[in-house]
Amino acid sequence: MEEIKKTCLHDKHVAMGALMSPFGGFDMPIQYKGIVEEHNAVRNACGVFDVSHMGEVNISGPDAEKFVNYIFTNDITGAPDGKIFYGMMLNPNGGVVDDLLVYKRGENNFFLVINASNIDKDVEWITEHADGFNVEIDHLSEQLGELAIQGPTSESVMEEILGINCKELEFYTFKESELDGKHILVSRTGYTGEDGFEVYADHETIRNLWDELMASGRVEPCGLGCRDTLRFEVGLPLYGDELSDSISPVEACLSMFVKLDKPDFIGKDVIAKQKAEGAPRKLIGLEMEDRAIPRHGYEVLNDKDEVIGYVTTGYRGISIDKSIAAALVETPYAVKDTELKIRIRKKTFPARVVAKKFYKKSYKK
Repeated sequence: MEEIKKTCLHDKHVAMGALMSPFGGFDMPIQYKGIVEEHNAVRNACGVFDVSHMGEVNISGPDAEKFVNYIFTNDITGAPDGKIFYGMMLNPNGGVVDDLLVYKRGENNFFLVINASNIDKDVEWITEHADGFNVEIDHLSEQLGELAIQGPTSESVMEEILGINCKELEFYTFKESELDGKHILVSRTGYTGEDGFEVYADHETIRNLWDELMASGRVEPCGLGCRDTLRFEVGLPLYGDELSDSISPVEACLSMFVKLDKPDFIGKDVIAKQKAEGAPRKLIGLEMEDRAIPRHGYEVLNDKDEVIGYVTTGYRGISIDKSIAAALVETPYAVKDTELKIRIRKKTFPARVVAKKFYKKSYKK
């Protein structure tokens, strides 16, 4: 049995009484005071997450831009330094190996942030496909920690508590600098639908920043429980739920992050065909008429009680007081206001197709 990993902040979570549970191969905090309180802290003020379980890979060398464009669906050609791109790595069948962020650090120098549960698979995938490209691949996951500081007051917390100047950063941009003699990378990104920042640094620096934040009294420590409710309400996908090696970006309604007008990339032909002809399935939002709560894997049925899909994520909304779900269904049923049903245990409950962004994002313009 594979040994579970710990982040550089693990002992601090335990000391604070966090509920710990395995996630992505790591022992991670799920909640501190409670998911609802932590969720609302991010929506209304500022919450801090340990996301040091995420993976980091740096790709550099003469062919770095060409190579990243080959394994990545978005187009990074000629991007300015400091720009961040969201996109996916695909398998030849158009399924998603992983969704990730690509940071343009400089000419032919890119920093990739990948999902914790996919680190080993992704590094192997990247390395396998580097044949013929003059690139250097540096796996940095065990050297770096990461904090996510999220919420409407996150900018003032960063500036006033941590002394990190970040006002000038626009959404999906980053900068690198030194803090107390240590290298840090700061991006205006997050996974909550709120304004926020992510900070990458060595383990000692991340531990020091965590301590400063906790001592300030201006932030709430947050676990992965509310990270999931926050991202779900604003329609952000989670790998393993809304994305997988058998779910394409077209099915997941993420075609905008697949640029077919750039040079060849892995999976391009399949995605081009799906875009032209339509995909067999589509990700939708569902709103329940009942207070029953749909969960991942529950069956979705049509008016003839035929199974036409399944729930990928479901909750009783926190920011919106409704039972809601995302579901992958046969495309003919992915029409707004279509009446469907969700099977919860032995009963079925009525649901209606709605936009899968249940709550409005509040990023900095």
